Amino acid sequence: MIAFINANRNNVSAGLKWGFEPICRVLQVAPSTIYAAMARAPSARAVRDAELIPQIRKVWGDNLQVYGADKVWDQLNKNGTVVARCTVERLMRQIGIQGCRRGRQWVATTESDDSQQRPADLVDRDFHAAAPNRLWVADLTYVKTHSGWVYAAFIIDVFSRMIVGWQASRSLRTDLAIDALEMAVHNRGRTDDLSGLIHHSDRGVQYLAVRYSERLADNDIVASVGSKGDSYDNALVESFIIWSPDLGVVDVADEAA
Repeated sequence: MIAFINANRNNVSAGLKWGFEPICRVLQVAPSTIYAAMARAPSARAVRDAELIPQIRKVWGDNLQVYGADKVWDQLNKNGTVVARCTVERLMRQIGIQGCRRGRQWVATTESDDSQQRPADLVDRDFHAAAPNRLWVADLTYVKTHSGWVYAAFIIDVFSRMIVGWQASRSLRTDLAIDALEMAVHNRGRTDDLSGLIHHSDRGVQYLAVRYSERLADNDIVASVGSKGDSYDNALVESFIIWSPDLGVVDVADEAA
């Protein structure tokens, strides 16, 4: 509360010139309480925290910023600074630092703009097609390599379960999905008429981009998208993506289920 009052009194940038008393009156707190709190000496805990924070930062920084609370606490005690582990954990959380975490890491590939108009779901989880080039399903995934993340976009023909278009890139760019679409159109458009074909995907911004929508319209392909955060609406292509500890292939939408 004291920090709030100090931040808002005489706030010229906001056109406010209020003192303690008007703000305290609105907050229903006695001004004497605020004055007493401001004049009060820092607590022993606050003083101790101020001493520990620079030491915690130093240990964390000297060890490539990968140490977590356990290792920072252990190193501090080895350096002669006796401190509880819970104190180290609390202060690291307070100053916004943490150790390197092992295990699976998630990269968002399906971020969408809720205010944007989008096509309807024309598939309704019925992944059947009477002939080739009647229904395509598309998605993005990513693979963790030693040199960083590699993203892959692909399109599957529901009738044959064949990948008709794909593309890989080191960045999650809009052109990644478009390049996969171009490959699919090139492979199938040479021999078949694609008019009326339904292209189904999730609500990722790559598939709702203007350029992607225009490319679908240029080939008389009808766009369809599933609901937000529901992998079952694109279950056929989601089931194609399999996570492996060796390959590190994952897909965020699978976790939403």
